[in-house]
Amino acid sequence: MITVHHLNNSRSQRVLWLLEELGLEYDIRHYQRDPVTMLAPESLRKIHPLGKSPVITDGDLTIAESGAIIEYLVERYGQGRLAPAVGTPERLRYTYWLHYAEGSAMPLLVLKLIFGRLGKPPMPALIRPIAGLIGKGLQDRFIDPQLARHRDYLEAELGHTGWFAGADFSAADIQMSFPIEAMHARGGADARYPHLQEFLTRIHARPAYVRALQRGGPYELGR
Repeated sequence: MITVHHLNNSRSQRVLWLLEELGLEYDIRHYQRDPVTMLAPESLRKIHPLGKSPVITDGDLTIAESGAIIEYLVERYGQGRLAPAVGTPERLRYTYWLHYAEGSAMPLLVLKLIFGRLGKPPMPALIRPIAGLIGKGLQDRFIDPQLARHRDYLEAELGHTGWFAGADFSAADIQMSFPIEAMHARGGADARYPHLQEFLTRIHARPAYVRALQRGGPYELGR
């Protein structure tokens, strides 16, 4: 039996979604972030030494990292579903977006989240004003311009293909859902980006996405 070690408001939500799309049976073990630090609990280190999510166990296997989990599940259980055929241009795009989501998009979004919290607790009150100014400066001068470039790129790509790997929905779209939802929650992917908004509308309407939310619990990326 597949077990998803599911941290609230995390990348593991898209693992639940993939499992629902594949129609697989699975169990969930829920973990809650520290309400102050927003870090994962120490108990996750019992599953994987880094103590981060997502992590799945499948029999004797323990698999971490979103892209690795998605590739494993699609290859082992997909039976040709949710991935373009090997050797096609669509498969190359599929592979690219599986890696782009965590390799290019998410580091910027994590930086924006971190520097956006510099002037807030638990930062000591005495240095919050200075820390806040530093965080804002870094966002204004580096992070936000880079994120805008990525949003423009994603908007253009979806305008060409409809889905990330081509004309058909695939696990690459599941992988890309988290950075696009994070962009939208943190002030991007708004009405200036109609293809990104349409992408969010379409994925949120998928029955498997809805079922994953029902099983995974509340999902809020705005913090």
